[in-house]
Amino acid sequence: MKTRTEFVCSNCGIKSPKWLGKCNSCGEWDTFKEMVNSSQSKTGKPVYSEKVPVYKLDDIDYNQDYRIQTNITELDRVLGGGIVPGSLVLVGGDPGIGKSTLMLQMTAFLQEQNPMYITGEESLQQIKHRSIRLTGIPGDLLIVAETNIELIESAIKSSPSEVIIVDSIQSVYTDRIDSTPGSVAQVRECAALLMQIAKQSGKAIFIIGHVTKDGFIAGPKILEHMVDTVLQFEGDKTYSYRILRALKNRYGSTNEIGIFEMADTGLREVKNPSELFLTHRSQDEPGIAIVSSIEGSRPLLLEVQALVSPTGYSMPQRTVNGFDPKRLQMILAVLEKRLGIKFYNFDVFVNVAGGVYLDDPAVDLGIASALVSSHRDTPIDTHTVIIGEIGLTGEVRQISNLPQRISEAEKLGFKQVIIPKNNFVQNNKYKISILPVERISIALSEIFKSS
Repeated sequence: MKTRTEFVCSNCGIKSPKWLGKCNSCGEWDTFKEMVNSSQSKTGKPVYSEKVPVYKLDDIDYNQDYRIQTNITELDRVLGGGIVPGSLVLVGGDPGIGKSTLMLQMTAFLQEQNPMYITGEESLQQIKHRSIRLTGIPGDLLIVAETNIELIESAIKSSPSEVIIVDSIQSVYTDRIDSTPGSVAQVRECAALLMQIAKQSGKAIFIIGHVTKDGFIAGPKILEHMVDTVLQFEGDKTYSYRILRALKNRYGSTNEIGIFEMADTGLREVKNPSELFLTHRSQDEPGIAIVSSIEGSRPLLLEVQALVSPTGYSMPQRTVNGFDPKRLQMILAVLEKRLGIKFYNFDVFVNVAGGVYLDDPAVDLGIASALVSSHRDTPIDTHTVIIGEIGLTGEVRQISNLPQRISEAEKLGFKQVIIPKNNFVQNNKYKISILPVERISIALSEIFKSS
């Protein structure tokens, strides 16, 4: 046996014969980890006599109903319509966020596919205890407690299971590599073997992955490139809801999100997330505005909060939670330049209630209105939804998916919605009052006209 030592970047997976402080490929610092490979020496190149089959695209069978429905609407939406047979799906998230719970609950709706749950972190008794707490987990669910990937491969190939869950990829290992489970080499090799099993057998495999303290999936970055789909489970432990987001999906959109609420009996689907986020909204308080954001194909109505107070520092604070700080600076600059509202001697705090992160430019006008409301100490009508992107010249720019946003506001009982004038909307189609505005000055005049 010949032993070779090399160093692998844990971020991008590039190899180097010696340790480097900075990766020449991805530019990250201190990411090279030592890996020891043991391989049999070879005296010649292999000779392949078999011909590789070549197919015409028209000769390949196609089935429109090839997806497996989990009957968990929020999960199916993020997956792109259901589970694709032969796919490898990576599910990541913080410890205790609900990854294992969601995967275990998924098996309750896949009894025809004979799902198998492979655990490398919990004992059989712990899985049994968890299943009793949850509802609907089938008693004939196949459970395997094993961390050796070769034994796992044998169990998968010998079982009738069409959907397999491996919890977690950092806990399994292969004897072919002399390193500890969870190392760069082990994670990469085990994931490659699971990918090969999925493609050859047509079985869908879900692998659960840990995340680092920065929120990224642990292990080499190449792991995310190898799998077909990457799902990220997000949420603040101080809140009961969780957001499932697709970071990568070869079989569907990456814009969709699924929203769940953590209950005593497991994760519960949230059919109307807007109602959840607006349940405890403030009433007649300055600095509060209701905005509409689009996540994938679904509109979300959210409350944004702003606090503007005189500063006691030479450099005013700009603190943001749930929004891009650079975009906030742009909105403040537009308000100062175009409307003459001075913020240079005020501390500014912006928060998106509920812990959601907004990257939709259509919330610009709502955040600007909340800032002015707090600055003037004047509340905004709680029955008004504010929608629009702000340009550097102070114009309110056109946005996308406006009909869905208006319909959501109307369904939740709001009486008025402020929209960009450039967006064409048939007013007679809605019962809610629609007010188109062309510039931010006009929008603020309408919002605060009664004050």
